[in-house]
Amino acid sequence: MTQARTAPEATLDARWPLVALLAAAVFINYVDRGAMPTAAHLMQDELGLGARELGVLFSAFFWSYALLQIPAGYLAERFGALPVLAGGLVIWGGATMLVGAAHSFGTLLALRLLLGFGESVSFPSVSKLLAAEVPVGNLGRANGIIAFGYLFGPAVGTYLGGQLLVNYGWRTMFWVLGALSLLWLLPWARTRRAHPASSSRTENAPRLRALLRQRSLWGTSLAHFSANYTYYFMLTWLPLYLVRERGFSTGAMAGIVSSAYLVNAFSALVGGWILDRAVTRTGRANSAYKSLAATAHLGSVVCMLCIAAAPPVVALGAIFVYQVLCGASSPCTFAASQILAGPAACGRWVGIQNAIANLSGLLGPLVTVALIPDTSHFAAGFVAAAMVSLMGFVAWLWIIPTVAPVAWPRLVGEEIAPALEHPRS
Repeated sequence: MTQARTAPEATLDARWPLVALLAAAVFINYVDRGAMPTAAHLMQDELGLGARELGVLFSAFFWSYALLQIPAGYLAERFGALPVLAGGLVIWGGATMLVGAAHSFGTLLALRLLLGFGESVSFPSVSKLLAAEVPVGNLGRANGIIAFGYLFGPAVGTYLGGQLLVNYGWRTMFWVLGALSLLWLLPWARTRRAHPASSSRTENAPRLRALLRQRSLWGTSLAHFSANYTYYFMLTWLPLYLVRERGFSTGAMAGIVSSAYLVNAFSALVGGWILDRAVTRTGRANSAYKSLAATAHLGSVVCMLCIAAAPPVVALGAIFVYQVLCGASSPCTFAASQILAGPAACGRWVGIQNAIANLSGLLGPLVTVALIPDTSHFAAGFVAAAMVSLMGFVAWLWIIPTVAPVAWPRLVGEEIAPALEHPRS
């Protein structure tokens, strides 16, 4: 495969400290955003929150998170991805801590919005850095490591949060998780000095109009929306489903959910390795990325239907099968966009893609509470997730033309050529 990139020809090993730092950031991101769903049943009882109020709180995070993705991508390219990512982490870590002091629905709502504001910079910044620093042949593994971080986050967050809930209460859980988040700033200072280019603005970036003309941008956005809807549905409602509908205790729920997320996280490492091996052997990214992603979407449909209607043992098995499929395909989501956009446009491309994708998190909880108003029967919610997952299958196979670098136009005051996609993958 012809590698149309400006990134240095460095091995993944040489970039390990940066990749590890980014994985740690998204790990913290998902620990913090998953804290409220883990504690939802206790917060509901103490603060008198109804199902509709829980749905609004779960959705509120995505109001700010989704809507600020596009500005976040611009900021990462304008001011440098590493400093923008650090600023966001300070905001979301502080918002997590302050939930422990909240006593009203209004305060919780404001803090969920602030959490989304801080976390909105994460994936545009991370993708910008990977596109600039990691060669195409290593992007599968690099994104597998990043995916391990954000998928491992809910596993640790649910388990650690569950232990804190049982022993110290939900308020202490938020104080502890938020304070631990800020420790990321210590290795960040050292890594920033080692990668000064990642703290500076992007030059020769294509215009926004060129991005919006790309059919692949809309295909990756739809596929990401579909994957996010199912994943966020599970992340948000699985703890409550296990407690309310299946009758598990808080401790048992925490053990099951954290184990499922561990399977999810380790599957991401395997998926990233598979992608890079396939690209190395064939010299073509297109078939490897599309095959893995489409298989995962179709399998997710079956898993959601089994969880909705199957006996408890089969439903529990389907939860874990879904985690394998979700994890293995997760490196595709951002690696494909990094290949397509390249370092010159990846921040804004992923910003647009992630904005559309995370509308699923905004709409999903509201749709779910309309389908399951008493939070004790979740079948309709799982069926809806299955139907949305089919959209991703269609997007990967028929909307995204080819997973290959886009040939961006030359800019001399104005665009002088249409933005064409590279004919080879």
